[in-house]
Amino acid sequence: MLALTLAAAVLVGVTLGVLGGGGSILTVPILVYLAGLDAKHAIAMSLFVVGVTSAIGVIAHARAGRVRWRTGLVFGAAAMAGAYGGGRLAALIPGEWLLAGFGVMMLATAVAMLREPRTATSTRHELSVPLAVSEGVVVGAVTGLVGAGGGFLVVPALVLLGGLPMAVAVGTSLVVIAMKSFAALAGYLATVHIDWTLALAVTAAAVLGGVLGGRLAGRVPDRLLRKGFGWFVVVMGVFVLAQQLPPVWWPILAILAIGAVAVIAVRRVPARR
Repeated sequence: MLALTLAAAVLVGVTLGVLGGGGSILTVPILVYLAGLDAKHAIAMSLFVVGVTSAIGVIAHARAGRVRWRTGLVFGAAAMAGAYGGGRLAALIPGEWLLAGFGVMMLATAVAMLREPRTATSTRHELSVPLAVSEGVVVGAVTGLVGAGGGFLVVPALVLLGGLPMAVAVGTSLVVIAMKSFAALAGYLATVHIDWTLALAVTAAAVLGGVLGGRLAGRVPDRLLRKGFGWFVVVMGVFVLAQQLPPVWWPILAILAIGAVAVIAVRRVPARR
């Protein structure tokens, strides 16, 4: 299982490097269902893995000119405050609730990925400071509570609100993810002990994937990546929720999942004139 966990961690790194998010969406289920950790330990460890992987992944994007430092640092600083608070608050919430919330976050992320992206109309190169602060606090709080790095919340904000090109938003989001992941980790370390041997092994595998993902960024069609990973996250999200809900809820969960897929499919069909 350790070998399988490390192989999956490489996929986490590739995802972060290419899409600028999605690392925690994969890392938490990997640590829970492959490494056998409980929810809170898995979330805490995922924050370390994703934080280190994102920080190292920034290097390749920065060398290619795909990082807006002012936006990333302001957004990240605000997110750190929200993430630390979320991490401390998580100590008061049962692990099963956190995993259920994580499953909902996975499905929401998948829907956002599977929807056809809108074209940004702004030509700005930086997000305004007030907007970066407000968005950062909200995304950071989500990170701290459920261990989701929030890359798929940061990237749309940078593209749609900040007017950044997709490739630049991906690179900049890694700055934000690294900052708030470490802040949320600090909140968790007050009450959770991490197996550092396993954490360092998983992180090393994820960093390797992150280097590969950074090199692939811009070469693989973005739409193909978004759709393929989006459907994968749908499956994982349903699986995580099914593990937390009693069997009586499974038919309802299946109906909701099928309904979400149907809505997405309908939205993709162009209207006839």
